[in-house]
Amino acid sequence: MKTRQQRLLFLITLLSFCVSYAQVKITGRVTFRNKGIGEINVTLKGTYDGATTDSNGKFSFETSEKGNHTLSFTHPKYNDIEKQIVIENQDISLDAELKEQINEIDAVVISAGAIEASDRKRATALLTPIDIYTTAGADGQISSALTYLPGVQKVGESEGLFIRGGTGTESRIFMDGSLINNYFSSSVPGIAGRDRFNTSLFKGNVFSSGGYSALYGQALSGALMLESVDLPDQSSYDFGISPIFLNAGFQKLSGDKNHSYGATLGYSLLSLMQKVLNFNTDFIDAPQGFNGDANFRIKTKSGGFLKYYGMYDTNKMGVRTESLEPGSDYALVRINGKNTYHNLSFKQKFGKYLLNTGASYSYNRSDLNFSGETNTIETDKTQLLTDGNYINFKAVLERKINKISAVRGGFELNSTDEKLKFEEVNKHYQDLISSVFAETDLGFSNEFSAKIGIRAENSSFLNKSNIAPRFALAYRLAKNWTTSFAYGLFYQNPESKYINGPAHLDFQKSQHYILQVQRASEGRSLRFEAFYKKYDQLIKVRNIANIENQNQPVQTAINNDGFGYAKGLELFWRDKKTFENIDYWISYSFLDSKRDFMNYPVSLKPNFASEHTLSVVGKRFIPEWKLGVNLSYTYAKGRPYYDIATKDINGNVVNFTRNEGRLKDYNALNLSFNYLPNLGKKDAKAFTVFVLSISNVLGTKNMYGYNFSQDGSRSSAIVPPINTFVFVGAFISFGVDKTQDAINNNL
Repeated sequence: MKTRQQRLLFLITLLSFCVSYAQVKITGRVTFRNKGIGEINVTLKGTYDGATTDSNGKFSFETSEKGNHTLSFTHPKYNDIEKQIVIENQDISLDAELKEQINEIDAVVISAGAIEASDRKRATALLTPIDIYTTAGADGQISSALTYLPGVQKVGESEGLFIRGGTGTESRIFMDGSLINNYFSSSVPGIAGRDRFNTSLFKGNVFSSGGYSALYGQALSGALMLESVDLPDQSSYDFGISPIFLNAGFQKLSGDKNHSYGATLGYSLLSLMQKVLNFNTDFIDAPQGFNGDANFRIKTKSGGFLKYYGMYDTNKMGVRTESLEPGSDYALVRINGKNTYHNLSFKQKFGKYLLNTGASYSYNRSDLNFSGETNTIETDKTQLLTDGNYINFKAVLERKINKISAVRGGFELNSTDEKLKFEEVNKHYQDLISSVFAETDLGFSNEFSAKIGIRAENSSFLNKSNIAPRFALAYRLAKNWTTSFAYGLFYQNPESKYINGPAHLDFQKSQHYILQVQRASEGRSLRFEAFYKKYDQLIKVRNIANIENQNQPVQTAINNDGFGYAKGLELFWRDKKTFENIDYWISYSFLDSKRDFMNYPVSLKPNFASEHTLSVVGKRFIPEWKLGVNLSYTYAKGRPYYDIATKDINGNVVNFTRNEGRLKDYNALNLSFNYLPNLGKKDAKAFTVFVLSISNVLGTKNMYGYNFSQDGSRSSAIVPPINTFVFVGAFISFGVDKTQDAINNNL
């Protein structure tokens, strides 16, 4: 027995010795730019033999294979390589140098001055349509939601995006690449117009607070690029009701899912809320409006896309305020506005080329009537009537160079035809701005990229041309850390409403310098941005007439001698990960700006610019209650205000500051609730969302500025139409359950 065991042990030992003798050890090191890299799969092709590199790039494994073989090195972030080896009886040692795989998802993105939110899943996406709807105080408006991001000022008395020390008219808004003229509804002095476009029309946006692409122009401060939705998932019918509005719409998707069409109708009236809430503004005619839109979308057999969107709306209101001038108790102003907008876009690939074309047409009519009232008797009305027709056409041809590099170019035509009538002033303004542009995205690696562009414009009215170079760089500092730098030169025509007489005018000009550092990881985003803007050739104006009892001067541009600057620091932090079912962000902006433009007598801090702005937004969804709770808070340091008048000095009319000061700080806490009763019901046929929103919950009495009498002896505060507003509404969708999407996208 013992002898048999000894023989068995001897055979096992002999066999192990033979096997070990037959195996060959293969070792080496894998590097990228002379640094060892881990997690590289090293495999002897056609066998199960191989290993994975350690953190220093080293690997080691044994094989019993013999003869000619192929050793492969693979990793998702690097190009695969193979090495031919001959396995005999000696150990093998070899090294491999990998090259980075150029990948669109892994490549660093240039984001200086830009905040992107779209259906493309990038970590830099910060603001989606669902974010807008669930931001308390935004009222579902894109422009209002943007005021909770860094760089955008809260200016409640006037519509527009006031970006980094720029006026509301120094920003432009585009839909599928085409310019939207008159994005906001017509308004009366002291009350801002609202967005004309439904947020749900767009699947995403790119908001640039500076340094934007050469494909866009005529904006000194920033641009908002909106991207409309493609085909709906399925046919649906929607209905919305509240004490303020009533609307309904549908979207019909074809059976082959290659085309769709739809339409909506809506009507709004504020009179019921006037009876319930205490308004600061005395509306003699309650704000009311009618709107309707229609669309169709066609997907071609070759993968192209044709989209059309058209809309029409009207808005009316009348306001009574205490008169600041003698001889009248009250000042009255009424607005009757009409607007239509049509957008047609086409996208198609032709081999290696992508063609994007778009055309838009809009017509806007603003009929303002001013009058006085004494002892309930209204005086004769003074009319300020503006009619405008606007046509925009753009074509862009793009060619991919590789996965992360491309070159594109094209041209744009922007036609304006406006007529203005006020007392003895009759104006017919016409201009055609012709533009050509070229731009290239250069991806040198996944860590380093650049964007270089140039834009040239010619204005038929000014009879002048300009050339605007722009470039940006981005570099990945570490795994989640990137830095970007952007520079650009930007031009914009003087506003047509100030061109009321002969003047040799030129383009207004600004230069942007932006440095950004960003950390983006799953569920969290942190952004620091520093910027400097230099303004030149801003227009200066003088008064040519005054509208009775309203102290609203009609002004005319006299030259381009204005100038200014804006500089600042911004911080944005968003966190969806730390707390379960909680999404929050914090935004802070510091702004130092001065301007000598319009009727300013000297260089002054603009009356629309706040030095410090802080916003905090929080969202909490409670699944067991099917309830979303949203909070937002905004603080802004009080803005300056000025009463600028004229006087005659030795025959020269000069401007001077008659009254000035600083407003009290702005504070507003907003709260909203979203209740989704059909959440989780698989057999539900209708999907409803109930909304309760309360703006300025604490009832803070905020101020936007002052109006002054013509002699400066009297003044009145410009305040919001209401201190605290309560909105209640229900939104019902038949056919498509959007509630779960809302929660998934929000949290």
